Amino acid sequence: MKMVFRWFGKGFDKIPLEYIRQIPGVTGVVATLMDIPVGEVWPKERVKAMKEEVEKYGLSLEVIESVNVHEDIKLGEKDRDRYIENYIITMKNLSEIGVKVICYNFMPVFDWLRTELERVLEDGSKTMAYKHDVVLKIQPKNFAEKFTEQPEEVELPGWEPERLKEISETLERYKNITEEQYWNNMKYFLDCIIPYAEKYDIKMAIHPDDPPWPVFGLPRVITNRNNIRKFLELNNSLYNGITLCTGSLGANRENDIPSIIREFVKEGRVHFAHVRNLKFESDKDFYESAHLSKCGSFDMFEIMKAFYESGFTGYIRPDHGRMIWGETGRPGYGLYDRALGAVYLQGLWEALEKISGKNED
Repeated sequence: MKMVFRWFGKGFDKIPLEYIRQIPGVTGVVATLMDIPVGEVWPKERVKAMKEEVEKYGLSLEVIESVNVHEDIKLGEKDRDRYIENYIITMKNLSEIGVKVICYNFMPVFDWLRTELERVLEDGSKTMAYKHDVVLKIQPKNFAEKFTEQPEEVELPGWEPERLKEISETLERYKNITEEQYWNNMKYFLDCIIPYAEKYDIKMAIHPDDPPWPVFGLPRVITNRNNIRKFLELNNSLYNGITLCTGSLGANRENDIPSIIREFVKEGRVHFAHVRNLKFESDKDFYESAHLSKCGSFDMFEIMKAFYESGFTGYIRPDHGRMIWGETGRPGYGLYDRALGAVYLQGLWEALEKISGKNED
C-alpha cells in the first residue's frame, strides 16, 4: 500500500508541498492541471514541470486525478473522436513522466453533489453535507450558480466556472440519451483508450458516481457492485479498473464496502482508493466526518482489513476532510484533517501487519 495525498498544483492549492512531505508515511501526491480546459491536451512541458516541482520535495507523482472526460464523449457527439484523440495524447505525455494511474469519472454534468460546503459540526469543525430533499426541490441551474458564486479559494474540481456557464444547455442535451446509450458511449471510450493504456502502462481507474443514485434525471452508472461488474466487463483488460471510493459507494447503505473491496481487489481491478468516513442522518442524508470509525457510520478497520487481506498494493489517499483548527480553503481538502486521516489509516494498516505477523518497512 502506498499512501498519497491530493494536491491541486502550484498556484491552485494553499497547501505547500513542503507541508505534505512532513505527513508521516505519505510518499507522493495525486496531482492535476487545474487550468487546462476539459478535452484539451495536457502539454508535455506542463506535466514535466509538475513532476519536477513535486520531486523537489522528495515526493513521487505516479497518480493523476483528474483528466476529465469531455461531455461530447459521454454523449456520443460527433466531436468525440477529436476529444478522445486529445485524451490519448495526454496519456502518452503523462506516461513519459512516470504516471502509473489516471483517476477519472464518467459522471454527467456534475462530478459530485453536496448541498452544504461548510456545515458546522458540534465540535466547531466544518464539513460538507448532502440533504436529498434539498436536491429534489432545486433547479440544477440555480444549484450551479450557488457554486460559481463561491470565493476563488474554494473553487472545486468538477465545478469549474467555465463548465457551469453552459449548464442549462448541457442538461438539455442529456434529455435525449437513454442509460443504455450512455453505457454504449462508455464502452466506445474504453475501447479507444485501453489499448493505449496498455501500451503506455497506465492503469485507468474510474471513480464511482457521487452520490450513487440518480439526480436531476441524469444517468448514474458506477453506483454499486453489479454496475461495477458490468463496467469492468465492457473491456476485460486489467488496465480497465476502478478507483474504489468508500465515501461515494458507501453513501448507498445497501453497498457492502468491505465485500466490494475484496471482490475487485482480488481480481486486480482496483488501481486506486479514496478512503473516507461519513455519518448518515437518514438513508440519503449525510455529512463527511473525521476518518475515525466512531466519528462516522463506517467501520474503517473492516475497510482497511478488506484491502489488506485482499493483497492490495496500490495507492490510497485520505479523502475529504473537515476544516479544523481554524483552517480555511478548499472544502474537503484542508491539510490538517486529511493528514490525521492519512496517519490513522496507516495505523490501522500497521496493526493489520502485526496481527498477521508481517511488517513492511
